Amino acid sequence: MELPPDVRALIAGLQRELAELRAENAALKQEVADLRRQLGKNSSNSSKPPSSDGLSKKPRIAGSLRGVSGKQSGGQPGHQGDTLRPVAEPDKIERHEVTHCAHCQAGLTAGMATGMEKRQVFDMPQPRLEVTEHQAHIYTCAGCRGVTKAAFPPAVSAHVQYGPRIKAAAVYLNVQHLVPEDRVGAIMQDLFGAGRLCPASIVAWGEKKAAELAPVVAHISALVAKAAVRNLDETGFRISSKTQWLHTASTVALTHYRVSEKRGAVLTSLQGGVIVHDHFKPYFSLKDVAHALCNAHHLRELKALIDIEKEPWAKKMSRLLVTAARAVRRAAEQGQSVVAERASRRIVAVYDAIVLRGLAFHEQQPALGRRPGARGKSARRPGHNLLVRLRDFKTEVLRFLFDFAVPFTNNQAEQDIRMMKVKMKISGGFRTQSGAETFATIRSVLSTARKQGWNLLTALSTTPASLILALSG
Repeated sequence: MELPPDVRALIAGLQRELAELRAENAALKQEVADLRRQLGKNSSNSSKPPSSDGLSKKPRIAGSLRGVSGKQSGGQPGHQGDTLRPVAEPDKIERHEVTHCAHCQAGLTAGMATGMEKRQVFDMPQPRLEVTEHQAHIYTCAGCRGVTKAAFPPAVSAHVQYGPRIKAAAVYLNVQHLVPEDRVGAIMQDLFGAGRLCPASIVAWGEKKAAELAPVVAHISALVAKAAVRNLDETGFRISSKTQWLHTASTVALTHYRVSEKRGAVLTSLQGGVIVHDHFKPYFSLKDVAHALCNAHHLRELKALIDIEKEPWAKKMSRLLVTAARAVRRAAEQGQSVVAERASRRIVAVYDAIVLRGLAFHEQQPALGRRPGARGKSARRPGHNLLVRLRDFKTEVLRFLFDFAVPFTNNQAEQDIRMMKVKMKISGGFRTQSGAETFATIRSVLSTARKQGWNLLTALSTTPASLILALSG
């Protein structure tokens, strides 16, 4: 029986309305899921910094990516301690003597002494500036009556001036410990009795030191470019209210910082070897290098999938990556250069199986709702995106398993760049481009000096030629 036209029109209208409501419901569900994911993120399952967790949140010890070691907190039995030890020749000796017996009050003399107990106190000497007066003597020749004056050292150019060590100390406090210039002046005044240093003077000292160290930084960059394994990272900061980027390329012994207007302006001088990074796409534009991906990022993403999405495959993959890292560490501790072939093949096989099961899981999920006006490919869930990356970049993810020189994470670069974020918290940014360039140049030398085991103040006071020679040795 044919329905009346008005009934057919009503049914068609209801069907259209139902389709619209279903689409709207799917979009709202997706929006709720996205909001829940944002609220569930913290520093342990995303790239958010620990400072964003807030003071009211309890530490998630049970969910730590480090896992449980089974050891009690504190120093472990048999560990090598480090404490003050007495010296054979102290700088100063203070004698403490008694004149009367503590028992009968009889008088005591030096000849009655039968022993001595020693205690040593390590303390700072009274800090004060050392003033050196340079005297250029003037001579008058007895024969021709000509006048000859001795020359001052090239660095002594003013009637009264500060010397290289106090300048190095001011630059050290400003760049290494991120103390603002005006507070550096206050510290130098309180510690050494120096006149209140003008912030502009400290800035000028830093700029001059950066110009002197430019050849050293160029040498560091060349050494990093030729290293077998390099860690790369970048972070944004402000220069005169404009966002720019600090790039770092580092090794366990070298650090090179570079300022760029663009985040994607990666260092192109790298020659062969392996670069470790966090999957930032411009790094893949580098030619003739092998890539290794940071598994700390993968573990955080997997933890978010475990905590928020409750995806079953994520926990297995997280455990597998940690197991692989432990296998590498154990093999290295035993003096081996590779993981046993049977063990590595097993890890790769389990890796492939987990990825396949994860992809099958996502293929069974309903498609995500498409937002009105959205163009391009349909969106995928975060877990699906991670699985595709783990599948397509398996070699890069597991490179650490087959090359012990490649680290499991990109922590080296992240540690080297972390202090820039502290700099931003303290000062907010840089006022000038030259200020940022000065910071990057001096910081490159200081970070490298720390890794080399050098005294940082000595490094700032050493000639560039000597630093280059030490790095080349």
